[in-house]
Amino acid sequence: MGIVWTIVLGFVIGVLAKLLHPGKDNMGFIVTVLLGIAGSLVAGMVGQFFGWYRAGEGAGFIVSVIMAVILLVIYGKIRGGSS
Repeated sequence: MGIVWTIVLGFVIGVLAKLLHPGKDNMGFIVTVLLGIAGSLVAGMVGQFFGWYRAGEGAGFIVSVIMAVILLVIYGKIRGGSS
């Protein structure tokens, strides 16, 4: 059940990041989920390394969305899109 929960949260975080990021991003469902999961993983590692929060805290979700937006901008720059 942990993998399913990770995919669902990754999707939610990816969709929120796409809504907060201006511009048109032609990304499918799989890339959106991967974006959200990557944002969560990076935010979790950075936040816990610096001691900003522990696993399972609400701040982790907020930072995950912010990190997913940053990854979306980087993805757009690499892909050459309209980011």
